[in-house]
Amino acid sequence: MSQIVKCGLIQCSNPINDESVAVATIQKAALDKHLPLIDEAGRRGVQILCLQEIFNGPYFCPSQDPRWYDAAEPIPGPTTALMQEYAKKYSMVIIVPLYEKEMRGVYYNSAAVIDADGTYLGKYRKQHIPHTAGFWEKYFFKPGNGGYPVFDTRYAKVGVYICYDRHFPEGARCLGLNGAEIVFNPSATVAGLSQYLWKLEQPAHAVANGYYVGAINRVGVEEPWKIGRFYGTSYFVNPRGEFLAEASEDQDELVVADLDLEMIDEVRKTWQFYRDRRPEAYDELFRL
Repeated sequence: MSQIVKCGLIQCSNPINDESVAVATIQKAALDKHLPLIDEAGRRGVQILCLQEIFNGPYFCPSQDPRWYDAAEPIPGPTTALMQEYAKKYSMVIIVPLYEKEMRGVYYNSAAVIDADGTYLGKYRKQHIPHTAGFWEKYFFKPGNGGYPVFDTRYAKVGVYICYDRHFPEGARCLGLNGAEIVFNPSATVAGLSQYLWKLEQPAHAVANGYYVGAINRVGVEEPWKIGRFYGTSYFVNPRGEFLAEASEDQDELVVADLDLEMIDEVRKTWQFYRDRRPEAYDELFRL
């Protein structure tokens, strides 16, 4: 018997690319641009929706400008509260990636998870933080300290991985071991060095762990940094590594796919990776 869950991903360009504009104004414009796409997801019957990395603003990490600390907010907080209203309105689980302020001077790259009745279930904090040309994330974020939680939503067990996390198979395996059926990876990645990995690593995680993956990327070129073109192509992939739906490279878009959770059982009955793994044989992982 099939267990179909309709899932959606939103990719979007940043509407204001002007450093002379106040951070709060830029954030409001980005939020307002997403709301019609969230409404579209609700009208189309999406049951689980994920937004892009730090969805309510630009990817500001090419800078090391302290003004962007003002973009951070508590989780739960005002944006989480607004998304709780949308979740309840449409009976839709929503994953909300935000710049989180835990306390004065302590910030994380996080994602809130809201259940279909509007209940705040918790958050994931990005574990792996890059620090290289164009991606000065250690200036803005502490590494996550909350492990790899899986959220038991109304429709499925959901895990979150964020952007650079996708290069690390260890956390992807932890999410599977913790019971994830669908893993969402909101990202901000530009054409160039890592683009060829975009359609390799996450399907590999899906196959190695026998779950679905929803990968989200923003679109456009963001001023004034111009680190490259965010190439969109958000997609869903099934536990066999097959692509189910994919967005364009350059358009604001909602991509929707029906995910049959029964396939997880079918795949895991064939490939018994969880049965055959040998954690007692992996001591080197903890020594190196």
